[in-house]
Amino acid sequence: MDPIGSSCFNLQLENERAKKEEEEVLKNDKLAEILCSVRSLTKYEGRSLRSLCPQITAASIAASYHIVVGIGFAYSAILIPNLSLNGTNSTDGQISATKTESSWIASAMVIVAPIGGISAGFVMDWIGRLNTIKLALIPSAIGWVLIAMASNVPMLIIGRILTGFGTTWGSSPATVYITEIARADMRGSLISFAPAFASLGMMLAFLKGWMMHWRTVAWMCLGYSIVPVILIQLFIPESPAWLVSRDRIEEAAKALRWLHSNQPQPEQRPETLAELQLHLLQREHQIKQEEALKNGTGFLVKVRQFLRPTGYKPLIILFGLFFCQQFSGIYITLFYSVTFLESIGSSTNPYLASIMICTVRFIMSCINTYMLRSFHRRPLIMTSGVGMALCMGFAGFFSKWIIEGSSGMRWVPTMLLLFFVITSMIGLLPIPWTMTAELFPIEIRGVAHSIAYSVNNLIMFASIQSFYTLEDWFGGIVGVQWFFAAISLLATVYTFIFLPETHGKKLSEITDYFVHSGAFYVLSKERSKPKKAATSRAPRKNIVKHGDPLLADDQRQ
Repeated sequence: MDPIGSSCFNLQLENERAKKEEEEVLKNDKLAEILCSVRSLTKYEGRSLRSLCPQITAASIAASYHIVVGIGFAYSAILIPNLSLNGTNSTDGQISATKTESSWIASAMVIVAPIGGISAGFVMDWIGRLNTIKLALIPSAIGWVLIAMASNVPMLIIGRILTGFGTTWGSSPATVYITEIARADMRGSLISFAPAFASLGMMLAFLKGWMMHWRTVAWMCLGYSIVPVILIQLFIPESPAWLVSRDRIEEAAKALRWLHSNQPQPEQRPETLAELQLHLLQREHQIKQEEALKNGTGFLVKVRQFLRPTGYKPLIILFGLFFCQQFSGIYITLFYSVTFLESIGSSTNPYLASIMICTVRFIMSCINTYMLRSFHRRPLIMTSGVGMALCMGFAGFFSKWIIEGSSGMRWVPTMLLLFFVITSMIGLLPIPWTMTAELFPIEIRGVAHSIAYSVNNLIMFASIQSFYTLEDWFGGIVGVQWFFAAISLLATVYTFIFLPETHGKKLSEITDYFVHSGAFYVLSKERSKPKKAATSRAPRKNIVKHGDPLLADDQRQ
């Protein structure tokens, strides 16, 4: 899916991976202690909608910042058509832009994503999840004001860069916050609020761009940035998990009482659910500190792990897959949506067609949540690549005939572009982002995810920056469409040859594949078949420690 939602899918996949690795976790008494405590706590949680209202409210408010994130992603599509592409005239009457300048306006927001994403991680651990979202208002507000008041192209580019920082500083902490406050069985549903609001923002961008001047839209985005911060300040508490990590226990207890205010009193327990949850968070934090002191790993240790096959092989495979994803046209058709639709000869209003495309992206993002859980990764990507190649290839032919005047079926390119989006959402758009949570061993997964995420954003910047260059190289929009089709087909071949299957595999099986396999998955997959698990199971250890009332209660029952 889109980078604004990639963290959401990674968190869902991490949750699923945790279940699959339960046997390995139980080998460690302290980690097993937390696992059993969580299970014991779950049985006391109410299942009614009323009991979930505080968590739903908190998730909705935190995720609402993604509306302006979505508008930011789509904004270049409504801005660029209003600027001249020959440097002499402009429908705005004030600013003119060349093709090179327009490509910088479109891609400037993406170039800061690696820096913004990494810095957001440090900042949210330092000042808190919600405070980081509030801090994101500063670059975001300044950026939108610069865009709204711009008198030249550099002001537009600087404004886009600042809104890019605001995007990363506002979106990542929101997703982490929702993950930490959500009930386990509701986490997937609640974190999906973020991409849903982002999709809504994209639709609003095209709708407003259709009816309003781009400067007016920029001023409205200032309001969309301010409102979530006001709601956060007035209505929802900071993440209890973060507060506990900072030894702010009283504030954590107050936050938990608010989040669990509608929960029933646990049966046969003197403590409230909020008090039980606080005890669990404190114990979990204590164990994490003990593990960090015991297993502290330095920079050189991390580097050595990347020099192993389990480190460098997944990175190389992902870099190739990222290239295919970005140059298949998935994001170029979003950032240049209006311009692209006008160029291919579509008879549909480009703003209306863009709204339809964003609607389809949102619907498919809901559907592929199920597909990612139910189907293997390799067939999904290969099916997606073939479908995208067919759609974009035929769209190129129809665009050629329309431009030459030999066909009057001007609605066909728009329909083919819609099907292109549908097939991209099946596999090639969401899966490469989520693979960072599946291919790497847990010891380097966090660092590897940051590296892969940053590299993919840099490749995205290059692809968005290259749109007009590709038009020059391939002789116009028809050649560009056929180039996208060829790259989509290349993604299918690349996946078939190199990408290992991860669906339904344990982490140890994936690690074993990279240790013992060659470069070509298609030749080595027979050697990486998982061994049958032993049928016998070791007796479970007694892991009741430190007077944990949840564990004691669980074992008594």
